[in-house]
Amino acid sequence: MIKSFLQWLKWMRFLLWKETAVLIKDKRSRFILIVPLFVQVFLFAYAATFDLKNVPYVLINESNGRYSHELIAKIDASKIFTRYATLNNPKNLGEEITPRKAMMAVHFQNNFDSLVAGGKAAPVQVILDGRNSTTASLAAAELNQIITDYTTENLKIRPALNFQFRSWYNPNVLTRWNFVTALIGTLSFIQVLILSGLSVAREREQGNFDQLLVTPYTPFDILIAKAIPPIAIGLLQALLVWVLAFTWFGIPFRGNFFTLLIGLICFTASSVGVGLSISSLSKTMQQAIVFCFVFIIPMVILSGLVSPVENMPKFFQYVTYLNPLMYALNFVHGVYLADQSLWNLGKDIIPMMLIAGVTLPLAAWFFRRQL
Repeated sequence: MIKSFLQWLKWMRFLLWKETAVLIKDKRSRFILIVPLFVQVFLFAYAATFDLKNVPYVLINESNGRYSHELIAKIDASKIFTRYATLNNPKNLGEEITPRKAMMAVHFQNNFDSLVAGGKAAPVQVILDGRNSTTASLAAAELNQIITDYTTENLKIRPALNFQFRSWYNPNVLTRWNFVTALIGTLSFIQVLILSGLSVAREREQGNFDQLLVTPYTPFDILIAKAIPPIAIGLLQALLVWVLAFTWFGIPFRGNFFTLLIGLICFTASSVGVGLSISSLSKTMQQAIVFCFVFIIPMVILSGLVSPVENMPKFFQYVTYLNPLMYALNFVHGVYLADQSLWNLGKDIIPMMLIAGVTLPLAAWFFRRQL
């Protein structure tokens, strides 16, 4: 039995080399495997961020008293808010916010200083550009904190509650930590799904499918050979993003490397199962590409990368249980940022193994059915 198994491995070596050579020898394939990964990592890390760094604002100060000037000085001294313009008339505000020159406006009415001097509540009107609701909300919260600090320090008004803010696993609450670590799973998922999704369809379109069938290999052998290279490439890409995360971006890796590797193997296996099922059903590469993108966009949206799963309607929360990428992101964040053990992450590992256990046999069934 051992001799037969070794003989099978010897024969499989040639088929695996053939499948790997198809992906590596073509210059366009090498470009797709390497360049988009670096482009997307740096785009998500530097461009796709909700961290406040520069909020241009317009000032309208009709009070011109001591308290309004002190508060304005506090706002201008912050590293976030930059005064874009100073207006005398609120009617001209639309000319600054509508074309997105300024993100917000701060308006002190003419009775602001007199109300503060009299110990009464003095409102500060803040006008936000709601077209970017997330950034506007963060800017409003930051401005509210500046106003609260000024009130407490200078007006000697003691707040009713004393909040102490502390963030675990991401001390500075940087969205880059969330996005870059999530790309360990997301980018490998996209590449694995496309590579495995095109594998069988490519053979059919290029006329090599019939040649494979007359070889000594069984349909199961062919399917295994088509699954292993995308899994290996997906793992290499995930590990490359992992290296970039803690070397270039300085995100500390708190977990165990082998725990991360086990989870990524289960994840790439489940992704390959989905991709091979698509490829076995597709007659042409064009069909396979369309089907892959039909799956990729909803699965990325329903993974929790864009918005938390808990904020989704109940129906879509149930749909996410079928999404291997959702479990992968939970797993990667749990290992990378929170140093969770394999035992604690079983709730993510087991579903990925189940998805692989269903999709891989399903792909084999589709493959045999197409014969």
